[in-house]
Amino acid sequence: MKITGYRLEHYPYTLDRPLADCNYPAGNYVMHGSLLFIDTDEGLTGLAPMGGANVESLFHLIEGEDPRGVVGLWMKMNDYLHKGGNRGAATGAIAAIDVALWDLKAKIADEPLWQTLGAREGRVKAYASGIAYSLADDELFAFYRRMAEQGIDSAKVKVGLDLEDDRRRLGAVHEALSIASPRPRLMIDSNEYWSPKQAVRYINSLEEDFDLTWVEEPARRWDYDGLRLVSQQVSAAVATGENLNTIADFYPLIANQAVDMVNISAAFAGFTGCRQVGHMAHAYELPVTMMNCQANFMAHMAAALPNHSMMEVVDPGREHCIRFGHTIEDGFIHLSDDPGLGLEIDTEKLAELQANPPDQPSIFPFPRREGAGLYIAPLEPGEVSWR
Repeated sequence: MKITGYRLEHYPYTLDRPLADCNYPAGNYVMHGSLLFIDTDEGLTGLAPMGGANVESLFHLIEGEDPRGVVGLWMKMNDYLHKGGNRGAATGAIAAIDVALWDLKAKIADEPLWQTLGAREGRVKAYASGIAYSLADDELFAFYRRMAEQGIDSAKVKVGLDLEDDRRRLGAVHEALSIASPRPRLMIDSNEYWSPKQAVRYINSLEEDFDLTWVEEPARRWDYDGLRLVSQQVSAAVATGENLNTIADFYPLIANQAVDMVNISAAFAGFTGCRQVGHMAHAYELPVTMMNCQANFMAHMAAALPNHSMMEVVDPGREHCIRFGHTIEDGFIHLSDDPGLGLEIDTEKLAELQANPPDQPSIFPFPRREGAGLYIAPLEPGEVSWR
């Protein structure tokens, strides 16, 4: 079998509810999606729900190759970027190609990807994550209660701008999850908004009322001194890593004991790069947690990592043209037994999305809020609905 070509499709879509964090608390409804298809001379096609213009600059490296040699092809692409570096858009291109090749490899074997990757079973513990700073309290409660009704007993809440508001919202989430567990796990995420000292003060205050499992990105992603300081002065674990690129970015964090829970995702140059980071964390006895993604496709990798803790489930309504059989039951993501990623594309819906883009622009990824790390910037009047 040989790789013969690729196709990229881009499309805009509107979410069922806005996503927001402390850097952009107004919230954003519009997102942009991409689909990469890698074709072969035997009629099988690999799919990745991601991809960008840089795929073109790397495709010549894999054209004509056997798609089953996924790791070798990943190394070929990574070595090609030796001087420029596996960073940014280049990382995104490697990630998309790698995901599509793993999808192909599993389809060739006629088995689900979780099985190809060596997982014992196709299920992963889930935690709810609203990315919901702009939601009113009743809307926030409704989202997490819906997750609890599916057995999810753990939740992450966006925080950072107002201590008492965040304390109240954490209480609402705790109550929403109480039907799933009398002692639900609570996590918070400030998206690098605080300085280390601000983080310690804020987290210590919240820990007077809540048993926090982890605090995510309480300081800048690269600040191993600051992250270590936070880890040493709060009870919760420090989680970070979602905005990094490769295994090289994690080495200083791990070597300097600045991370207790390692955030991983397909953004780390695909399944292959993600697995590298997961295995390095495992060597240091550190747990990992998988980031959210469309159709929860990264649960295939999460299921195969021995040190995986929980996977983030956002469920904002973004699979408009993606069909899949994965479900959430009893607090776990249950992956289907369909070959590969288990994803299919509704081509009619895709064409409809492309032909009818939303009126408003997408404000994503969110910029860092002015004043971050210097002081807790006040909210503007009416900036978020619950104010």
